[in-house]
Amino acid sequence: MCTHPGPARPEPDQVLLDIADYVLNYEIRSPLAYETACHSLIDTLGCGLEALDYPACTKLLGPIVPGTLVPNGARVPGTRFELDPVQAAFNIGTTIRWLDFNDTWLAAEWGHPSDNLAGILAVADWLSRNAVASGKRPLLIRDVLTALIKAYEIQGCIALENAFNEVGLDHVLLVKVASTAVLAGLLGLNREGIINAVSLAWVDGQPLRTYRHAPNTGSRKSWAAGDASSRAVRLALMASSGEMGYPSVLTAPLWGFYDVLFKGRPLRFQRPYGSYVMENVLFKISFPAEFHSQTAVEAAMSIHAQLKALGKSAEDIGKIAIRTHQACLRIIDKPGPLHNPADRDHCIQYMLAVPLLFGRLGAADYEDGVAADPRIDVLREKMVCVEERQFTLDYHDPEKRSIANALSVEFTDGSRLDEVLVEYPIGHRRRRSEGLPLLEAKFRSNLARRFPAGQQQTILDISLDHSLLLSTPVNDYVNLYVI
Repeated sequence: MCTHPGPARPEPDQVLLDIADYVLNYEIRSPLAYETACHSLIDTLGCGLEALDYPACTKLLGPIVPGTLVPNGARVPGTRFELDPVQAAFNIGTTIRWLDFNDTWLAAEWGHPSDNLAGILAVADWLSRNAVASGKRPLLIRDVLTALIKAYEIQGCIALENAFNEVGLDHVLLVKVASTAVLAGLLGLNREGIINAVSLAWVDGQPLRTYRHAPNTGSRKSWAAGDASSRAVRLALMASSGEMGYPSVLTAPLWGFYDVLFKGRPLRFQRPYGSYVMENVLFKISFPAEFHSQTAVEAAMSIHAQLKALGKSAEDIGKIAIRTHQACLRIIDKPGPLHNPADRDHCIQYMLAVPLLFGRLGAADYEDGVAADPRIDVLREKMVCVEERQFTLDYHDPEKRSIANALSVEFTDGSRLDEVLVEYPIGHRRRRSEGLPLLEAKFRSNLARRFPAGQQQTILDISLDHSLLLSTPVNDYVNLYVI
């Protein structure tokens, strides 16, 4: 009989320690971060409201078992659903991400930090309703936004130097990690409990990018964030019950995340956690399109106007050259057949053909009825994408973080238009003052899709008064979105 003790339990990985200490101890002092978080909240909820127009989205919503009632459950904005926080997170996350119109973060890893709102809002609403039922104080929207700023920061700072896409993993794994961390904080876990929770997120099975790329592109990419959010809620709740963690989940030889899923490489970090990501997040304001195409679509809209002024149309175009950055080539440079909306909203050629032809690009333009127009594919075949190295360098430059695209049009008669270059999309921090009125208009439009005028105005009165918004109880604010 062996009498030797087994190996000692390792100390937690530094990545886990840094996340836990940030969640527990870091105080958000940046007025800009809170101001931007207020904009993020309304924009993200508005995106969810717009998604409710699409049956492919709404068929996924509601309780897992129809008719399930959850006393003091979390509400799903824009619906009548009152659900447990796990399923509520899935519902909210699916709606806000469905149309690819919520804010984004572009780095070594691409993603959407506002995906984290799903789990945060579900848990905060559920906790608040149960607190009120017990005669206690609910959480405030300020608490939601503090958690949101921290979730943005965890996801975004990890994404800066670590390309999970290069090893075939989907960016929503970072939603699961970031949301689990801040939800553990909202649930009142101590340092050890948060470390355990985050380790559970890392050891969990991680989604493949299969559903984001041809020939398998499909609708899971639209509910993947909801899935990650619901998983985060479940794991944080398990940790709150005392479930153990796995301290060397990242670094364990052979069995850890690095060796199994990250080619043996450790995570690299560019900066400590603060409030950088929220302050610099990219809002999708003008077009529901994959973000690497936003500047190209803006350029295409400009070219459409030029064609109209010249008395020409897209049919007169012989060739379109697209100078772009490397990430655009990897993600959305897509020839060949496009089978569904998920295929189309990740194809730069499609996202340029529609505005060149029609002078618009909306969510409905990815549906089969529009895609059936044969002129779209004809125009796609005339487009050539090439990398402009400087655009790629500026994309990664922390002082610029541009997403540049340049379009050159040559007509069938040999004449040309001057190249149209757009470096920063309207939702970029460098164009924030130009973008915020449009972001507010987008929110107003999305409210009008679901609510009568009086309800719209009540939501606006609170949402646009940031001091009032921050001090509003979570359950009271969410109630404003119940139909």
